[in-house]
Amino acid sequence: MAEDEFDFANKIPPSFDHVGNVIKESGSKGFNPGLIVLLVVIGLLLTFLVGNFVLYTYAQKTLPPRKKKPVSKKKMKKERLRQGVSAPGE
Repeated sequence: MAEDEFDFANKIPPSFDHVGNVIKESGSKGFNPGLIVLLVVIGLLLTFLVGNFVLYTYAQKTLPPRKKKPVSKKKMKKERLRQGVSAPGE
């Protein structure tokens, strides 16, 4: 009887053998399509953000500062009166 107990020591039961084949087959399929789409979208987003940052820094270095609009005499007069300084010529 002792020999009969060890008869199955080197054999794999059929149910476990099938599970092993499924695991081997799923590993060799390649990337998940959802993962590929996710990587492409993240890559495009990063490219967009990095490109915007590079263009922004380039524009800051090369473009001259914007000129301010000239303030009208009427507005300057009102502002001076608000501050309590009399306008010249009055």
